[in-house]
Amino acid sequence: MKDLMKHIYVLAVFLTAAIPASPAKQQESIRWSGNEKVKESLCLKADLSLSYDSDALIGADNGLIYVGAGDNRGSRVEFISYENKEDVEIWPVLEGLKGAPFGTVYGGEAIVSGLPTEGTSSVVYLLNTASPDKGWKRAAVIPGVPRGYAAAAVQSNGTNPSLYVIGGISDADSTALTDGYSYDLILRRWVRIPCVFPENISAAMPSGANHLLLVGKDDKGEMVLYRFHTITSTITDAEPVTAGIDRIFSFVRAEGSDMTVICVGRDGKPVLVQGNILHSERSLGVINWVVIALYFLVLAGIGFYFARRQKNTNDYFKGGGRIPWWAAGLSLFGTALSAITFMAIPAKAFSTDWSYGLFNVGIVLVAPVIVFVFIPYFRKLNITTAYQYLEIRFNAAIRVLCSVAFIVFQVGRMGVVLFLPSIALNVVTGIDIFLCIGIMGLCSILYTMTGGIEAVVWTDAIQVIILLGGALFAVGYITMSIPGGFAEAILISAADGKFSLGSTGFDLQDSTMWTVLIAAFFTNLTTYGTDQSMVQRYLTTPSQSAAKKSVWTNALLTIPATIIFFLIGSLLYAYYKTFPESLSISINSADAVFPWYIFTELPAGVTGLLISGIFAAAMSTLSGSMNSAATAYIVDIYPRITRRGAGSLRAARFATCVTGLISLAFAFLMATWNIASLWDEFQKILGLILGSMGGLFMLGMLTRRANSGGAIIGIVVSILVQIFVARFHTLHLLLYTASGFVSCFVVGYAASYLFPDSNKRTITSNNNNI
Repeated sequence: MKDLMKHIYVLAVFLTAAIPASPAKQQESIRWSGNEKVKESLCLKADLSLSYDSDALIGADNGLIYVGAGDNRGSRVEFISYENKEDVEIWPVLEGLKGAPFGTVYGGEAIVSGLPTEGTSSVVYLLNTASPDKGWKRAAVIPGVPRGYAAAAVQSNGTNPSLYVIGGISDADSTALTDGYSYDLILRRWVRIPCVFPENISAAMPSGANHLLLVGKDDKGEMVLYRFHTITSTITDAEPVTAGIDRIFSFVRAEGSDMTVICVGRDGKPVLVQGNILHSERSLGVINWVVIALYFLVLAGIGFYFARRQKNTNDYFKGGGRIPWWAAGLSLFGTALSAITFMAIPAKAFSTDWSYGLFNVGIVLVAPVIVFVFIPYFRKLNITTAYQYLEIRFNAAIRVLCSVAFIVFQVGRMGVVLFLPSIALNVVTGIDIFLCIGIMGLCSILYTMTGGIEAVVWTDAIQVIILLGGALFAVGYITMSIPGGFAEAILISAADGKFSLGSTGFDLQDSTMWTVLIAAFFTNLTTYGTDQSMVQRYLTTPSQSAAKKSVWTNALLTIPATIIFFLIGSLLYAYYKTFPESLSISINSADAVFPWYIFTELPAGVTGLLISGIFAAAMSTLSGSMNSAATAYIVDIYPRITRRGAGSLRAARFATCVTGLISLAFAFLMATWNIASLWDEFQKILGLILGSMGGLFMLGMLTRRANSGGAIIGIVVSILVQIFVARFHTLHLLLYTASGFVSCFVVGYAASYLFPDSNKRTITSNNNNI
């Protein structure tokens, strides 16, 4: 194995030395069609008495919303359907609006504002487009002077969807305004946008994950377009739209890279203008593909190398106890770090701050508990799965329930770990989603099925080295790309609060420091104490002391790794604030910001190595989940189904293959049906059971009174508590595991007193008495 590592190191050095100069940056441009008369399906009826100087047209999914200039009695509102243009629906009069209307549509509601009939501030009004008869309702007051003819659109602010109100004219003297405000639709609060906008902005459209496309007139009276980024609060130079346009009312439709705009021509007639976002050719190139191919060949070679050492299921599932503590520690770290995390942590720091960085501190906090409580139990009992302990301590039903829940959860998790990174890679690089899923899935199945846990651990170790090495290179490269270097990048990010650790208030419904720390403790305790993919690593080492060292290795490695990945996000923020034109306006995933930088800015060869890193992060999680799910099935379920006792090595490999193929099929299904949101619901349902598992294990290990009856009652009550918490939002989402943990432990212990079990069994960690 040492020789293999040396060869890999030499290959990495050679590839790095052979890296050519950075390729040209990827650019996006917008091509506009010539002026055309509005299509018949979008024609406006003449009896609207439309005044192009003072009225507003707001594009909705199924039609146009017309808002008249109004008077002191209010503004009339009408709706023109795309499908049935002969029918004009008369909607309720907007009584609080006297003129200069503007607005947008979001979530089935028309959002309209303008100059007020009374008062000193503009008011935002909402109308349900499906039930307009219910009338307008007052939603929020826009800060600053009353304004009309502003640009309005809803886009993410990096955390929540927000209403952006930009520019317009003041009520007092019709002065062009150059400020803007955003209204967080979840937190319901306004924030002034730290940006000076050009005058005469008339319309806005969300584009991609965090961009707004703004249109208005330049100094020469020509229509131009600007790109505004909601996270960095930067705006690019003007780009021409098309000639002969006097005013753009609204972006009517936007589908993928295409947009349709309703305008007024110089002759005063409606005009439909269509725009298309043009991408430069996206190709990884030969060198990057060679690097990726070599990476996959190495993984396959490791699988076949260790296949010769698999003699029985003990070798296949526990590595025959031959894994050194440092390799097991790297494997623990690699299993926890999925491709989603590899992309999401930099994206989180880029979009918000470092507050979620405290979550990984929980690994250090729980390490002593894992080392001094869990590992002694697992090692003394000489078990293969964590759930065997539950049968020894409680009963077989609890063991099977938890094992089945774990298997189902892991299969679903593997599907999403395959699917989500493939989306990002597809959008950024153009690699086909199904090809990404297939490459990662089949390669993982191949080396995991043939090499068992030893192949998993050693590939994890290599993948961690690639991940951290690539991340460190990215830190250095981004720093060198920013004028002023590292110091300037830190100043830019710090000035905008990007290094904040969050609020110190004790509000358990908000993501404060205390919320994150509490959640970090219980979530990591449940993961590292009860998750078979983690527990299995403790059982592969030669001794109990080696298992403990692997936990400390993982814990100590997590801190610098967390700093590195959060630092990448902060450096990306500084880079794209300095070079806003380099950000893509069409990428719909906020998590794709790091892959986008990798693909567009890094040199050839390094790009391939970092793309391999994304594959590596996904596959380290996949292989660990695949092997542990197969282990749980063969050890906990298979003997009860077949009545043949422990499964053979052949059965173990077959179970690994089937588990992987089911996960692959699930990922393909998500890609075909676009059911990513289904994973969220799936995870919530499984979380109801898994959240209580940590409390269940601690109930058995820390108390002698607990029995099987109390444990079952604790699980049931824990699920009910979590349903209540999720339904009424009494706690922040991060605390769901904590609520399940605590409720299961407390209720299970109390119920054991109320319903004593004559067959109560106890275990101590320093002997095998049952």
